[in-house]
Amino acid sequence: MTEAVEYDVVVLGGGPVGENIVDRTRAAGLSTALVESELVGGECSYWACVPSKALLRPVLARADARRVPGLAGSAAGPLDTAAVFAHRDYWTGNWKDEGQIDWLGSIGAHVYRGHGRLHGVRKVAVTSPEGEHHVLSARHAVVIATGTRAMIPDVPGLAGARPWTSREATSARDVPGRLLIVGGSVVAAEMATAWQGLGAQVTVLVRGPRLLPRMEPFAGELVADALREAGAVVRTGVAVEAVVRNGSTGPVTVVLRGGEMLEGDELLMATGRTPRTEDIGLETVGLRAGEWIGVDDSCRVPGHDWLYAVGDVNHRALLTHQGKYQARIAGAAIAARAAGTAPLDTGPWGAHAATADTRAVPQVVFTDPEAAAVGLSLAEAERAGHRVRAVDYDLSRVSGAGLYADGYRGRARMVVDLDREVVLGATFVGPGAAELLHAATVAVAGEVPIARLWHAVPSFPTISEIWLRLLETYRG
Repeated sequence: MTEAVEYDVVVLGGGPVGENIVDRTRAAGLSTALVESELVGGECSYWACVPSKALLRPVLARADARRVPGLAGSAAGPLDTAAVFAHRDYWTGNWKDEGQIDWLGSIGAHVYRGHGRLHGVRKVAVTSPEGEHHVLSARHAVVIATGTRAMIPDVPGLAGARPWTSREATSARDVPGRLLIVGGSVVAAEMATAWQGLGAQVTVLVRGPRLLPRMEPFAGELVADALREAGAVVRTGVAVEAVVRNGSTGPVTVVLRGGEMLEGDELLMATGRTPRTEDIGLETVGLRAGEWIGVDDSCRVPGHDWLYAVGDVNHRALLTHQGKYQARIAGAAIAARAAGTAPLDTGPWGAHAATADTRAVPQVVFTDPEAAAVGLSLAEAERAGHRVRAVDYDLSRVSGAGLYADGYRGRARMVVDLDREVVLGATFVGPGAAELLHAATVAVAGEVPIARLWHAVPSFPTISEIWLRLLETYRG
């Protein structure tokens, strides 16, 4: 090992969360080093959010066009898959990170490429791809932002069957004839929508009773109905007990509980995420390798006043925008502590304590129809002991929805705390529903009283008129 190089802050993991930490600490005048073993920009930029939405956008736009008079006939044909893939490749920078590297250099951050591991208190050891070794020492903070990877369950034959994970599903260059998808998650629903729209015959195998189990039940039901109408097969209550694949390019067979066998050309396992903490040296500071890292509301690891864990790795909210939010919180806390200022919840905008990642988490599932939710579902609110009322409304009855698309189908739910008369959660399912979500997020995060929301008048004729209809229904 070479002699330790000292920085104020060392960030382990260069995805969007790590990049945001670097941005904040550099803006505060703290010298910062970033360690990344793959591409700077991380999972979101190259294998998740960005490429998946690039694949989905043409599929959703065509679906919308087919519901608009005057366009339906011209949108009847297949998509130009080569153009779709080229569009995706452009938005991933063709899986090159020169742009991010240039930006980090422009703000004065130091980038170390290689595998980084904690090397005791306030130290990170880095081994470069060329075998060079560096030890980085942090005066104030080490931040772990290593994220997650796809979890591959222990199913007989699966390891040798070369299944797709979300990475292969978003970077593939050919449309498989038959795609089997195991899982009911966001990845399963979105990739089923994308690949069915691109021409694959998709079969989705869900262990539980419905797709999107973390959302209101009607969300998964409406998405599954739309997938079936598009030609996909969606089966619930099924379990995969074995996988068989012979040869490097042959078909793959899944064996279901009970002995039924299904054959496909590719198999996507969308069965969850696991933390990338198994080989980052957690044991050198008394933590357990391979596990999620618990943190306080400033994202600092309890018992380690110099160690932070930000983004998916702390398991608070596994979403890119929430990880970036945490990065802003942690960056402010690190800067304040480095300056000798005790970070308080009462700082500017509550700058030193993350709260939105536990009570006002927005999420959009970019399927057809889109599913968007924030805050608590009805079941979650009841389990938490709130006295609540769910207010439901058929989105197709809103004038703006009917103008948006012929045959518009969708549903909205607002969950109201009856004691405080504030919105605890909201869910919208329908074409274009994603754009309804931020208003709901403001209402939930701001704990805006229902009586005050009554005076937030939606424009006519927009789908946002759903707010008026929900409030009218609540008032009776």
